Amino acid sequence: RVEEISGSVRASRAAVDASSTAPSAPSREVETRAMARVDPAAMAHPDARASRALPIIITNGWLTIDGKLAIGSVANVTWWRGSIRPNEADDFGHGITRFVPGRIGRGLTDDLHEVADTLIANGDVALDHNYGLWYDRRRDDHERVRRINGDVQPPFLEQPFARSGQGTAWLGLSKYDLTKFNPWYWSRLRAFADICDERGLVLFHQNYFQHNILEAGAHWADSPWRSANNINNTGFPEPPPYAGDKRIFQAELFYDVTHPVRRKLHEGYIRQCLDNFATNANVIQFTSAEFSGPLHFVEFWLDTIGAWERQNKQSKPIIALAAPKDVQDAILADKKRSAIVDVIAFRYWWQTDKGLYAPPGGKNLSPRQWQRLIKGSPPSDLNLATMAAEYRAKFPTKPVIVASEQGLSLDRSGWAYLCAGGSMPNLPRSLDVKLIAAIPRMMPWAEASKNGRWVLRESGKQMLVYGSDAELDLSSESGSFRVNAINPRTGEVTTGETVKAGGKVKLPSAAVIWLVKE
Repeated sequence: RVEEISGSVRASRAAVDASSTAPSAPSREVETRAMARVDPAAMAHPDARASRALPIIITNGWLTIDGKLAIGSVANVTWWRGSIRPNEADDFGHGITRFVPGRIGRGLTDDLHEVADTLIANGDVALDHNYGLWYDRRRDDHERVRRINGDVQPPFLEQPFARSGQGTAWLGLSKYDLTKFNPWYWSRLRAFADICDERGLVLFHQNYFQHNILEAGAHWADSPWRSANNINNTGFPEPPPYAGDKRIFQAELFYDVTHPVRRKLHEGYIRQCLDNFATNANVIQFTSAEFSGPLHFVEFWLDTIGAWERQNKQSKPIIALAAPKDVQDAILADKKRSAIVDVIAFRYWWQTDKGLYAPPGGKNLSPRQWQRLIKGSPPSDLNLATMAAEYRAKFPTKPVIVASEQGLSLDRSGWAYLCAGGSMPNLPRSLDVKLIAAIPRMMPWAEASKNGRWVLRESGKQMLVYGSDAELDLSSESGSFRVNAINPRTGEVTTGETVKAGGKVKLPSAAVIWLVKE
């Protein structure tokens, strides 16, 4: 079966090469004409995008879907590994821009509707997507050598850019043209975004993937941005300056937007990231997966988005700011650029029981290299609550979310985080529908949130309380409130007795309590 698939790949590639306008060009991957036939059902009809049946909307500083708080965990995509062996393919998770000629299914060319089904079944609310670390699985060996031919091995992690049909890149195929974009890659993302719009899911779209430009030298070997791999004169040094004949450090050059060629290419690519989803509602744009870059690049990214928004006034993308703390705080203190940011994402720094973990931006180290260097421990639900409360108090109209990197335990956003004002908490989808519809009408109640207790309130109507403090001061309220205990594991609501407002009231010992005006 493996030989059959490999033969199919070679035949498809040969057919494309035979029809090329550049007869002397080397072998290249299956191009759009072949790939578009793989999964026609996944290419959503344009009318589907217009429907936006379950759009994500920012309401009162919360991320909501269908009038209810968006809840659930965030799933990731495969970064670099894969297999076409039937008994192994399923082990490699989601990869909505992964391509295996003629084969559809988990670990192969994903059926996008099945991906959505799986997310919903697993209690996921979002899929976090970035392009693959490299195109050809021969690079899984992490060697930096030039391939002797273009006999690439599936699964293919399709890249955002199109091949030029000119020259020979490091993996044996033609070089990329960074001014042209891979239609199959972008149509797959748009098709999945259409499904998200229809089914109340969210696509986190990471514009970049910093993993290519730091750490192991193999990460850079086949990167489309590497000078040897494109026709655009990107100006990166050749041969690459591998440190100790192993590591690569290209972040400083990659993020240098004073370079005229790279600056223009970055602008064109960022605009493509926005253009592709101009008709979608449930896409949140991020700068980059594994981002530890400098302030000036985030400023440039937001300035490019701002210029695009002024030219495309009918479309307003949702922009998330996920960056090292010093970079994030500098952007939020910048009135002009902060106005472009819709969502604050905790991803690259956090509070812990041992103190603040906050590596500085722009130091040419990846997030996991920082983790090894200063050994930051993961945050607890209470740590994340502290962060949420601080940033909701400063920016009450901007939702705050926890957007975990692969390999980092930031999925602990629970009831404390929610009651401190955190959006998209990792809570069960079985949560009472009335409660998740009520939460977006509440706001953090700072005066009542202390000593490990966090409270949301809709004045005169309801409150949601996390914490063991037995008393709650309801002096500013009147009338009676029904006390409902919530099972923190299942979200089940148990109705209890009423309490009379106008002073301090005693609450039951339940960890989460929902008070509703009678």
